[in-house]
Amino acid sequence: MEKRSPKRRELKVSDYVNGVLDRDRAIIARTITLVESNSPRHMEMAQEVLKELMPYTGNSIRIGITGVPGVGKSTLIEAFGTMLCERDHKVAVLAVDPSSNVSRGSILGDKTRMDKLSRNKNAFVRPSPSSGTLGGVARKSRETLLVCEAAGFDVIIVETVGVGQSEITVRSMVDFFLVLMLTGAGDELQGMKKGVMEMADAIFINKADGPNKQAAMLAKTEYNRLLHFLPSATEGWETKAFTVSALTGEGVPEIWKVIQRFLALGKEHGFFEQRRKEQAMNWFDSLIEGQILASFYQNSLVKERLPQFKKKVLTGELTPTLAVTQLLSLYEQQQN
Repeated sequence: MEKRSPKRRELKVSDYVNGVLDRDRAIIARTITLVESNSPRHMEMAQEVLKELMPYTGNSIRIGITGVPGVGKSTLIEAFGTMLCERDHKVAVLAVDPSSNVSRGSILGDKTRMDKLSRNKNAFVRPSPSSGTLGGVARKSRETLLVCEAAGFDVIIVETVGVGQSEITVRSMVDFFLVLMLTGAGDELQGMKKGVMEMADAIFINKADGPNKQAAMLAKTEYNRLLHFLPSATEGWETKAFTVSALTGEGVPEIWKVIQRFLALGKEHGFFEQRRKEQAMNWFDSLIEGQILASFYQNSLVKERLPQFKKKVLTGELTPTLAVTQLLSLYEQQQN
């Protein structure tokens, strides 16, 4: 006879809150699962939990790391995170995963790629699939970040796979944005959009070891020459390029030194706190927009009439502008 696993006890809001504050790893994981759920009941409870946790948030340095696939993000994050843990920091790694639009499955296996770090008692590694929506990335990752801060993690690393709009989303929720580059693949700017470089607070050229080291040094010079002509991502801070080897560890301590200089300057000149305030307001605005969109598309009359309006636009019977105006008018009439 097949043995059934025991059913997990239903947790109350206080159980989640106390578990997170007590740094109970199992409860932290369950709280993040609650936050990531799209169930209306779970979302309501998650907001109650977050309300109780808010006074304990905001005390970390939030670091975004991006780079094209194959650049060695996971290896570098593991080396960097392990170094910080050895210095008595508590590190949480959140992987922003746009997920497969076909299978809805996660394309990141971060716990297997960061095996050493995920087993460290001072670290917490959590892939966060977004179910193919950037709105999902923003809401779930931001709220997961708050849970980790309340649990006492003082360094939060948010990793993105470096495709499409995900970099912009991560930039909007972190204090320091690091772009990881690769050299030795011909054109040094291959695969790197100018827009991403303009968001960077630092560029690190990875795999600067062995026969590739000299090429990495040349690439660093080229990037610094280019960065000189680009506007700074953070006013009052000069973005520079560096070399690093996640394999040998050379240059890994430099990442933390750069971030520490950024923090000191940011707090001295006020741009650190200003960025946090702007991000909070942007999040507030985006949530309002999200709620309005959800209300619109969930409206019964809109659901009924939307296919007809789409058909009229396709046949040229209505212009898109007129179709939207008429559909919004129907929605507003029903709301009133």
